[in-house]
Amino acid sequence: MTDTHCPYCALQCAMTLTPAPAGVSVDGRDFPTNGGGLCRKGWTAGELLDRTDRITQPLFRGPDGELRPVTWQQAYERWTTALIATRAAHGPDANGVFGGASLTNEKAYQLGKFVRLALGSSRVDYNGRFCMSSAATAANRSLGLDRGLPFPVTDLADAHTVLLLGSNVAETMPPFVRHLAGARAAGGLIVVDPRRSATAELTADGAGMHLQPRPGTDQALLLGLAHIVLADGLADTAYLAERTTGLAALRRTLNAWWPERVEQVTGVPATQLRRAAHRLAEGPRGTYLLTGRGVEQHTDGTDTVTAAINLALLLGLPGGRRSGWGTLTGQGNGQGAREHGLKADQLPGYRSIADPADRAAVAAVWGVDPDSIPGPGLPAVQLLRELGRPGGVRCLWINGANPVVSAPDAGAVAAALDRLDFLVVSDFFVSETARHADLVLPATQWAEEEGTMTNLEGRVLRRRRAIDPPAGVVSELTILTELATRLAAPGHWSDDPAEVFDELARASAGGRADYSGLSHHRLDEPRPYHWPCPAGSGADTPRPFTERFAHPDGRARLLPTRPPAGPGALLTLTTGRLLEHYQSGTQTRRVASLTAARPYATVQVHPDTAARFGLADGEPARLTSAAGASQVRVELSAAIRPDTVFWSFHFADEQAVNRLVTAQTDPVSGMPEFKATPVLLSAVGSLTSKENACASTP
Repeated sequence: MTDTHCPYCALQCAMTLTPAPAGVSVDGRDFPTNGGGLCRKGWTAGELLDRTDRITQPLFRGPDGELRPVTWQQAYERWTTALIATRAAHGPDANGVFGGASLTNEKAYQLGKFVRLALGSSRVDYNGRFCMSSAATAANRSLGLDRGLPFPVTDLADAHTVLLLGSNVAETMPPFVRHLAGARAAGGLIVVDPRRSATAELTADGAGMHLQPRPGTDQALLLGLAHIVLADGLADTAYLAERTTGLAALRRTLNAWWPERVEQVTGVPATQLRRAAHRLAEGPRGTYLLTGRGVEQHTDGTDTVTAAINLALLLGLPGGRRSGWGTLTGQGNGQGAREHGLKADQLPGYRSIADPADRAAVAAVWGVDPDSIPGPGLPAVQLLRELGRPGGVRCLWINGANPVVSAPDAGAVAAALDRLDFLVVSDFFVSETARHADLVLPATQWAEEEGTMTNLEGRVLRRRRAIDPPAGVVSELTILTELATRLAAPGHWSDDPAEVFDELARASAGGRADYSGLSHHRLDEPRPYHWPCPAGSGADTPRPFTERFAHPDGRARLLPTRPPAGPGALLTLTTGRLLEHYQSGTQTRRVASLTAARPYATVQVHPDTAARFGLADGEPARLTSAAGASQVRVELSAAIRPDTVFWSFHFADEQAVNRLVTAQTDPVSGMPEFKATPVLLSAVGSLTSKENACASTP
């Protein structure tokens, strides 16, 4: 039996794997985040290990357009030839990498190092840009540090009040719901969501409140709550004086957001706003504000999270022993991947690639001149938009991501991939993105590899190997080491995860995400380690803001924000997850029980809206946006606002909602606008045979 953690979300639920005739059997394991429970995705994760459609050898696209098996030697030779030719013809930035937040810390670290040293390129980013970038940017500028939840999730157990903004945890990470029991029992769970989601239903029967704003108006709602806190004398004035700066400027901007004005913008009654604000300020202590993608995946996502942090600071919550603000990281290693080099502007240890001291520190570990490390690259949307164009990447490696489904304006992304001179995709299966590749490489799955992950609390965890991968499947660490050798890259390269982690730890020393006191051996100890864990300290940091914030003066910043103009659209499309599926669905659409429960995409429409447009339950509707048009089955639901429709993002081809989402981004974080797309809605005839077929295939 092998103790490890789930391959899916950032809760990183603990599980025990036992080798079985078909892959592994999975058992839940007692652990602070999940208490032995798993969601249906975790319970069925082992079913993916021995699927017959799994890639087990490199596939190369021949002159006839078909993918056929080649040897690893042939794959390396053709890939290396393409990399060298591309650099010679177009310069180092014509080679690039798009990574994934499901990769282990070791893979993420070595992949970022490979781009900078072996390719000499600045062109690297990852799908976490679509997930955590706004929350990370806001936390860094307000608190000086981005660490998801800056407290253990178990702190929520005795919470009096929890304000949960834009996160449907009951479906996205069900074992998390146990941590909301205290707030529910106290009548203090406040959920902000334009849908009456499964999480919003947890507020029923006196367990709390559901605030149901128009999509895209979350920042205005938060400004209204903050206005009430100040106007009604609910702020923690001693805390503000001792631990923050910027109150006077913030107060001036909040004067304009009285409750009745906020009601006009958001649709949330002023009486509910006042009730929620007063509840947040009530004693006893035990109040938490948690944000998720619903309020972050907007063109004003950074400012919206900043407004949430401002509200928390006004109430004196961050840094308290029984209070706080945090963001719920989504992807399995969304925290660690951005900390150690997959982000366009960062080096390992959460160091800035533009800071001379940070560059020198990492260069010393890598054994190179700091000037040889390229500068900042491009955020994901811009990187993908410029593929195959003058000055853009021409040879790309996509590792652990499926942007043909997950990226905004997905149709344009597919076309961009086809402009490339050479595309390499590493994945478990031939994903929608891999269909465009010149070279497809197999990858090890979670049960077949050693490494580490960093969960939503900033706790570094060991991933352990329970079974061997299929013959022909090798780790990305092996691929990176082989390619670096062929390209005569400077520095030391290893395919041993423990050795790579030791180098990562040295490279992070002194950085904000300092792992220098950790090793695989130490992480095997039966105790928690939350970063930062500096060498020689012998301790971890579960609550980094208890005494001071991470700015040089130790104070948090209260930063005024201004919402954009109101949505204005008659109908707004918002997107999100389902209980049965995960991310682009490459894995979960291949699990029989999950697909049986949710075989195809639907668009949730309020019955009144459906009547207005002549739509019936189960019948097709056509949605049109500035990016494109698609057809999908209607699911009538009184749980959604009449001015809003909801479509999950797990499905592909004609059912891919991100074909409708435009490529507009937050100007600070680069986060796309996934949650508020103006659309037109119309009835159509019966679904075509092609669309019916797509509804039942992975």
